[in-house]
Amino acid sequence: MAVMSCRSMVTYKGGGRMALRACGLFGAREMGSVAASMETLVQQGWRVGEEGGGGGGGGGGRRVVVVERQEEGGGGRGVQWVFLGCPGVGKGTYASRLAKLLQVPHIAMGDLVRQELSQTSSMAKQLATLMSQGQLLPDDIIIRLLSKRLENNMASSQSGFILDGFPRTVHQAEMLEEVADIDLVVNLKLREDALIAKCLGRRICSQCGGNFNLARLEMEESNSAPRIFMPPLLPPPSCASKMTTRADDTEEVVRTRLRIYYEESKPVEDFYRGYGKLLDFEVSGGIPETWPRLLAALNVDEKHTNHDSSHKMAA
Repeated sequence: MAVMSCRSMVTYKGGGRMALRACGLFGAREMGSVAASMETLVQQGWRVGEEGGGGGGGGGGRRVVVVERQEEGGGGRGVQWVFLGCPGVGKGTYASRLAKLLQVPHIAMGDLVRQELSQTSSMAKQLATLMSQGQLLPDDIIIRLLSKRLENNMASSQSGFILDGFPRTVHQAEMLEEVADIDLVVNLKLREDALIAKCLGRRICSQCGGNFNLARLEMEESNSAPRIFMPPLLPPPSCASKMTTRADDTEEVVRTRLRIYYEESKPVEDFYRGYGKLLDFEVSGGIPETWPRLLAALNVDEKHTNHDSSHKMAA
């Protein structure tokens, strides 16, 4: 589609629906810059609409532009989304739940590395050597692993995915753009004091490998930080006596990880924000409270998803 040259827009196709959505709020001046594209889309049979006004900061008349068209015959590709967020925020939890709901693979880079290490390939030997030396994996190797997984997905007719744990740098983000057409980047946020408490409360069952959390978080609103309430995720009686902690789940290590993440993540967030693909989402509770809010932010209807794989993207 020629209109994709407009970098403020992203596409999603699936289950017979094609949707194009301007990811952001546009005032009168900005709307003028995309008016020609809107007119072209209408001529091509797309439905052009607007959602909501609003968005604070004095942007009274600003609105989100939504363009979509129902295609006959179906069979478009699934979503290609990325989940960003600092350690302990729940990227893997929400990415895996959404992947199951939207019926696309959940790709965690850590899992890809472990899967490759279990092989007898030359890449596996290279990975083992680098990791035994304590070195970070080069970007080109990570991209090769991801490209290999995406090729396998295509071979099995899986055209979409939800990716977490990658990219972590702008260079990685640029390389990812060369091998995938990312629709949306969900940036999960959680206030730092809650993140630290959550990481320190993590426990793993040494027998079944289950993940639990003993922390009960109840924090009042403070300055710009929202109120937080997260009940503990307690183990069943059969696991209670077998709880272990990760060696790196100490307050000093967690604070260091968070500092490094913040330094590295802001350029990546700015990169995707510049393309109009970034959705900031504030986590303010446990899964029962956060999950429906996240679905609403993404415009995903849990009740109808399994029967109709078409979903609109949220700006």
